[in-house]
Amino acid sequence: MGATLQRLLVAKNNEKELSLLPKMANRHGLIAGATGTGKTVTLQVLAEAFSSIGVPVFLADVKGDLAGLSKAGGGNLHVEKRLQQLGLADTFAFSGFPVVFWDIWGRQGHPVRTTVSEMGPLLLARLLNLNETQSGVLHVVFKIADDQGLLLLDLKDLQAMLNYVGENASQYTTKYGSISKQSIGIIQRALLSLEEQGGKNLFGEPALNIQDFLKTDAAGRGYINILAADELLRSPAVYATFLLWLLAELFENLPEVGDLPQPKFVFFFDEAHLLFDEAPKVLLDKIEQVVRLIRSKGVGVYFISQNPLDIPQEVLGQLGNRVQHALRAFTPRDQKAVKAVAETFRANPALKVTEVITALAVGEALVSFLDEDGRPSMVERAFIMPPRSQIGPILPQERTALIQQSPFYNIYDRPIDRESAYELLSRAATRGAETEEEDDGKQRGKAPKAGGSRTRRYTDSPMERMAKSAMSSIGYQLGRALVRGVLGLLKK
Repeated sequence: MGATLQRLLVAKNNEKELSLLPKMANRHGLIAGATGTGKTVTLQVLAEAFSSIGVPVFLADVKGDLAGLSKAGGGNLHVEKRLQQLGLADTFAFSGFPVVFWDIWGRQGHPVRTTVSEMGPLLLARLLNLNETQSGVLHVVFKIADDQGLLLLDLKDLQAMLNYVGENASQYTTKYGSISKQSIGIIQRALLSLEEQGGKNLFGEPALNIQDFLKTDAAGRGYINILAADELLRSPAVYATFLLWLLAELFENLPEVGDLPQPKFVFFFDEAHLLFDEAPKVLLDKIEQVVRLIRSKGVGVYFISQNPLDIPQEVLGQLGNRVQHALRAFTPRDQKAVKAVAETFRANPALKVTEVITALAVGEALVSFLDEDGRPSMVERAFIMPPRSQIGPILPQERTALIQQSPFYNIYDRPIDRESAYELLSRAATRGAETEEEDDGKQRGKAPKAGGSRTRRYTDSPMERMAKSAMSSIGYQLGRALVRGVLGLLKK
């Protein structure tokens, strides 16, 4: 299929077809509307459209009903009625699309993991709901781990590092600043809570290779990567932070490509308000920066939210392609929101948007896409196209079969626990204890304990010996610990 300048038909009314231009798709977009107004179907239609022209997609299945993308539709009375209404009944072809299922718990898809080092202190501090002081201490712990060449892969690595820094805080004060043992304790308790929310599954190896999201099938259609998020959404902070990490990974790993005929990848961020709720300004600034710059990497980002006002103005202003489903206006606050949303569209003299936006039927929307020159088109009222794939979930056995047929089957399914901070710190503590016992025995004129070294004298501290052992055993393979990017705050 390859690169193309074709238009992607998304909506239709009696007068015209409303299409998204692939070359403008990386200018980002917004799907908004109240619950039950048709946002999920719009997401499905857009995912199909991108896949059909060879653009891989990522989306989170927050309701558990997007697996139907893998299966041809048909037999749905509502869809057939809409096709008749739009005059498409004789030409519309149903089709399934290539999908890959992912799941942090590994039950409904391939396990998807990152490492603590890759997540970085800024996102992890947000995930743990730390205040400014506690976040500062966490940054110090990461910096000490980086300086000592210690890999933080899973939560037990970070717990071990926190224990070590807490026990030796005084020796690091001069170089790194004050390290509060109270803050260390709070972080440790927060980690226990995170582990109960699924953090134990989220952190570890093999970590996701973001390039595995950028695949096409044998027919040239982009894979639709579906993250099972119905259970994950019960832990909103974990959900939002993990998706933000994925977005940052795309930004860090993809090369600059400029303006392409179509995106390299499209990322749908459902329940987008969770990303911004109570986020500190430093993180909001970083999110705005990623959204602004990732366009040059060929990535389109589409936020999905009940109300556009859930998204900060600095980000909202970058979302050029808009699909606005119905909003409710039961309270003065709702009415104010409707007016504010209406003002974000390029006016259409034939539409009174403030009235129409509350009267839209299910599956109907106000649509404005960017034209060939990157300008928002006049807002139009139209019905979203029916999806070509099945609306709703598939059978468990059908999902299992697709997982087993996936190109990533058996690549991510077995966890790996290689030598990292936990093992090295444990070894250093054991050696330190043995050395102290030998030294104590010599001072008392006693022979060292059987099995201990009788000739070796350590001139380095246990921590220094451990660091040297780390460098030797892992061959300086620090992943991206020392080049943590735009959301990690270590790379300038």
